[in-house]
Amino acid sequence: MAQITFVGAGSVVFTRQLIVDLLRFPDLPTVDLVLFDIDAERLDVALGTARNVARQLGKPLGVRAETDRRRALAGADFVVNMIQVGGIDATRVDLELPARYGLRQTIGDTTGVGGVFRGLRTFPVLTGIAADMAEVCPDAWLLNYTNPMAMNIWWLSVVAPQLKAVGLCHSVYWTVHDLCELIGVPLEGTDYTAGGVNHQAWLTEWSRHGEDLYPRLRAAIAADPELERRVRVEIFGRVGYYPTETSEHSSEYLSWFLRSDAQVERYRLQPGEYLGISEENVREFEQARATLAAGGDLELHDEAAEYAPQVIHSMLTGTTRTIHANVVNRGLIDNLPAGAVVEVPALVDAAGVHPQHYGSVPLLGAALNRAYLSVAELAIEAARTGDPRYVRQAVLADPNASSTLTPEQIWALCDDLTAAHASYLPRSLGGELDI
Repeated sequence: MAQITFVGAGSVVFTRQLIVDLLRFPDLPTVDLVLFDIDAERLDVALGTARNVARQLGKPLGVRAETDRRRALAGADFVVNMIQVGGIDATRVDLELPARYGLRQTIGDTTGVGGVFRGLRTFPVLTGIAADMAEVCPDAWLLNYTNPMAMNIWWLSVVAPQLKAVGLCHSVYWTVHDLCELIGVPLEGTDYTAGGVNHQAWLTEWSRHGEDLYPRLRAAIAADPELERRVRVEIFGRVGYYPTETSEHSSEYLSWFLRSDAQVERYRLQPGEYLGISEENVREFEQARATLAAGGDLELHDEAAEYAPQVIHSMLTGTTRTIHANVVNRGLIDNLPAGAVVEVPALVDAAGVHPQHYGSVPLLGAALNRAYLSVAELAIEAARTGDPRYVRQAVLADPNASSTLTPEQIWALCDDLTAAHASYLPRSLGGELDI
């Protein structure tokens, strides 16, 4: 019987979503689910969630909770990682402290100063997970959801190159889903392909029954001037292909949007938006806890869209499907750096996840992707060498940060963030961890 281990299972809403998607496959073999989290209260709610979902769907599910990571990982076939090191408090620091310097971020979990520091405090935990897996489940697949996605998978390729790790993000799927809704075309039967980096890939194929759907999108934009006030529509107009993440995420990758109040207003952006999202996640956790405590049933969503359940289903049943995955660029995208982490189509079957050669992304798209990959590379080098200069240089290389702050301000901001996150950072970078 296959064992699936959720690391960071206290992300209760996401845990529920993954379990629902998994158990809704009618031909899925019975599996054992192990839930791990360092927060015992959240873990207890996650355990109740798993049992409630299995009962509602009428599916057998062996499930247990563990607060010891090695015990949770022992014997796993699949490890689904969804940790958030520092939780909402660290997220608040990532957004609010830079804002005091005048630096605007919307999400702050993938790129820029927020992404860099989230990565730096996540890398030590990933190193520990990889070391445990090497000893107690060396053949398991690590399916990563934790951001910053590209940095985390890149880091794992440095510290644990033997690990079968793949980064999973639903942004490509939901981009196509929403675009199909916009132009009134069913998603079913649509063919699509994207390539680039996580949260900034380019939808280079989008068709249905042989019809290129981009002309319909251009007509819809021309008919609605308000659409031109969206970040992604602006990027689409300049690059020629639609980017595969929300306007909020997309705005942080570039110097074009968050640099001034006028641009923020023009493109209808909300700096610090992710704090509201994070607080809503806390409320959803509390609601789930109250519902379970009262003996009620949790609400189950209808649409199966997450990739981890699809990967697990394909490998356990031999079903072949194509997803988009974040993997090391080993001859996959010709005009992005080898060894960096890119997002490309991947074939999934009983043997695993097989990234497909993509070719070249659009020239301007590649230029924009390289800017992010430079930020990620410098953050990786900071953690690898223990040189704190690379932390500052990573933020200096970020288009959004450098469009707003001077180099002196960036150095001072990084000093402040290092102090604020000291308990999660190694001593070599100014933190308190002995690594």
